[in-house]
Amino acid sequence: MDIYKILTKLPHRYPFLLVDRVLALDKGKTIRALKNVTINEPFFQGHFPHRPVMPGVLMLEALAQAAALLAFDAMDSAATDDMVYYFAGMEGVRFKRPVAPGDQLILDVELLRMKAGIFKFKTSASVDGVLAVEAELTCAMRKIA
Repeated sequence: MDIYKILTKLPHRYPFLLVDRVLALDKGKTIRALKNVTINEPFFQGHFPHRPVMPGVLMLEALAQAAALLAFDAMDSAATDDMVYYFAGMEGVRFKRPVAPGDQLILDVELLRMKAGIFKFKTSASVDGVLAVEAELTCAMRKIA
């Protein structure tokens, strides 16, 4: 799935769209996606000017966006103006290595369960085959009142 298809599925836009390409998708089961980390990212100006490092919360956000693509595909839907996809929880978050400009962050997400718009995922992100972060994420799809 290229960036043009991703833009039809996710509501995020620059500078907060953190998935550049979907490399593999097994409907309702797993997704593998890619985030190209470039020096042009706005957060690198302050995190940290002397040694740029991608903030951990943004690595988790990239994983959540990949998870959203998996959830939308499992439900044969996309984001709409009257629906929001929220973080609901994170467990077992472990950061294993820093992510720097020039890295390609590979996002792996497995859908563990879904019920009533609540999704539980096992996630990890790696660079060059080395684990950067892992977490279990819970997300919720809700209609906007």
